[in-house]
Amino acid sequence: MIKEVKIGKIKIGGGHPLVLIAGPCVIESESGCLETAKRINGVTEKVGVPFIFKSSYDKANRLSAGSFRGP
Repeated sequence: MIKEVKIGKIKIGGGHPLVLIAGPCVIESESGCLETAKRINGVTEKVGVPFIFKSSYDKANRLSAGSFRGP
């Protein structure tokens, strides 16, 4: 059986329904990040799927050392 994990009010695993964990790969600006979260949340509320926002401030796991890592 899969272990249940609780993140805030949302329960994951242990037979609980699907949860969407999503967001931009890397934060490029505060306003862009907040707008993305707002839009994803609007869609997930309409379809009844719990949503956890996830993004990275410093995306260090890039293939190229010269790739954009964040602000």
